Amino acid sequence: MNNSALLSFLCLFALLHQSLAASPQFNVIQFGAKPDGRTDSTSAFLAAWKQACSSTRGVTLYVPKGRFLTRSMLFKGPCRNSAIFIRIDGTLVAPSDIWAIGNNPNWIEFQYVNGVTISGGVLDGKGAPLWSCKLAGLFFSGKQTLGFSFCNNVLVSGVTSLNSQMFHVVINFCRNVKLQGVRISAPGNSPNTDGIHIQMSTGVTVVNTKVATGDDCVSIGPGAANLRIENFACGPGHGISIGSLGKNVNEPGVQNVTVKSTTFTGTTNGLRIKSWGKPSNGFARNILFQHATMNNVQNPIFIDQRYCPDRNCPDTVKKN
Repeated sequence: MNNSALLSFLCLFALLHQSLAASPQFNVIQFGAKPDGRTDSTSAFLAAWKQACSSTRGVTLYVPKGRFLTRSMLFKGPCRNSAIFIRIDGTLVAPSDIWAIGNNPNWIEFQYVNGVTISGGVLDGKGAPLWSCKLAGLFFSGKQTLGFSFCNNVLVSGVTSLNSQMFHVVINFCRNVKLQGVRISAPGNSPNTDGIHIQMSTGVTVVNTKVATGDDCVSIGPGAANLRIENFACGPGHGISIGSLGKNVNEPGVQNVTVKSTTFTGTTNGLRIKSWGKPSNGFARNILFQHATMNNVQNPIFIDQRYCPDRNCPDTVKKN
């Protein structure tokens, strides 16, 4: 880095630090949250968000050390500012009772928000009771841990997601989302616990991230475009999957995807593209897989054009 570039970086860092230092801070404790892991702190988190979202200046929403029990929380915009910094030093804990978490499909969800950063902390989804029900043949839908819908300019940095009931992170109808230094963990036999699911979104970047789970480490659904995954570790899990695609006749495709510098360890698949064996205008194009390391992977590269996990499959056989 030359002197001019270094000076520009230091100036930018100083301005960012000054901005954060001068911005209002809302500590969830001040709104009644209890860091004991037993008291329901849902209303306190939502009250803190309401204040942060209504501020005309950039703000910090702070979660200190401790364990905070919450049910489903919807952090909804649009907000009056586009610089909300959520700093988590503690752990958010879902209820152990799968019926107590709430009615939303996501445990923690952001909607219609522009310009939010989530930094640090642990999200403990307490998924084991739901997995036991599913493995016993009982059907319960469960909750996805962290969801973003219709959001722009999002950064998730240094967050750890543990034992999600369903998918850990879901990105849907979003633009310009970056996940960096994220850690996702669930047992290899935990059902439907995809690490990161991306669909109907553009400009998503996942870097320096590690996923160990019971389903796809990353699943890329219809409508995903301009996606980059780099310096990524997967295992256990089902690999990085594009699809399934082509389930519907009219369906947006997946395009401009770069996956490079990845490591797969003890996974069922490495890099996979899967599409249903029936007519559809869906597609996958401009896909680059590069510099992948496979350790004890059953199917290192798997392109399946007759994917069908159901019993009634169109002109094909059942696939797992």
